[in-house]
Amino acid sequence: MSIKRIDWQKPRAEGISYVIDKFHGFDNENFKVISPIIDMVKIYGALPLMISDDQLAKRISFYHDHDILVSVGSTLTEYALLEKSFDTYIEDVHRLGFDIMEIGENNIELSIEKKKEIYDKLNSKNLTPLWKIGKKDPRRQLSFDQTIAKINEALTVGAEKILLEGNLGYAVSIYDEKGNIKWNVVGSVTSKISPNRIIFETPLEIQQSALIAEFGQRVNLGEINFENIMSIESQRKGFLSRSSYGISSMKKIAKGSPATKFIYYIIKTRNSLEQSELISITNLPRRTVQTGLEELKEQGLIVEKTNLDDIRKKIYHIINDEWI
Repeated sequence: MSIKRIDWQKPRAEGISYVIDKFHGFDNENFKVISPIIDMVKIYGALPLMISDDQLAKRISFYHDHDILVSVGSTLTEYALLEKSFDTYIEDVHRLGFDIMEIGENNIELSIEKKKEIYDKLNSKNLTPLWKIGKKDPRRQLSFDQTIAKINEALTVGAEKILLEGNLGYAVSIYDEKGNIKWNVVGSVTSKISPNRIIFETPLEIQQSALIAEFGQRVNLGEINFENIMSIESQRKGFLSRSSYGISSMKKIAKGSPATKFIYYIIKTRNSLEQSELISITNLPRRTVQTGLEELKEQGLIVEKTNLDDIRKKIYHIINDEWI
């Protein structure tokens, strides 16, 4: 009676669920049930320092027995870089059996040359770097251009995916002070970077539900608590959760003049249109349509593409159509 989703077998390229381990107790029988839907586990924060190496290695081995990759978080990585003990740190991480190392720039700045050096060192130890983009402090958030630049740097040095900072889910990255998703930011980022290259940190259940509703079952989610993993998987397979009913307040809304909102509505209902078609349908002046399209692009709600049948013309799509 099991319902399978598209990427039901591991290792998954998309639809990744990245769980955080805060040293929960395990019921082996129940864990066997949920282990097929967990792709990666992060030993949270500084917790790897709280137990002996033998205990930590045993915990990592437990996850490996269930075909789950294990990562060490960016907090310890940044500390090792700041303390100039990174080479020793890599040796320890490798020896203990970790598969992935998160690397963030919350309190440091890394040049692209330094990132290449880090990538080569990790690669020599068969460790996968997972570059974390964003700041934890709400007062020190990256601008859109800075975010895209950091993502591009990570991709340039060989990252398959990047991790988008979510911290506690409030007032950082793609979240506002209430934990709502800033869809204009999401749209702007995903118009530049395909969502399947991003793992979204989603500390709150409603954020998980909203991103699944927006991008579908193949969205990559991180910062997941163990108790939420079954709910997330059921939503990936099309079933609503309790938090799904609160999504409406988080939906994307076009901002601007009535003309801009009307243009967005037309593109959304017609899927994709050329500028000339928009002028004909809306009966708006060409300049008004052009202004509205520019505003919608800046808000990250639409993307402009070249018409393959006539390269002189552009076609406008809703962002949601871009990757699945």
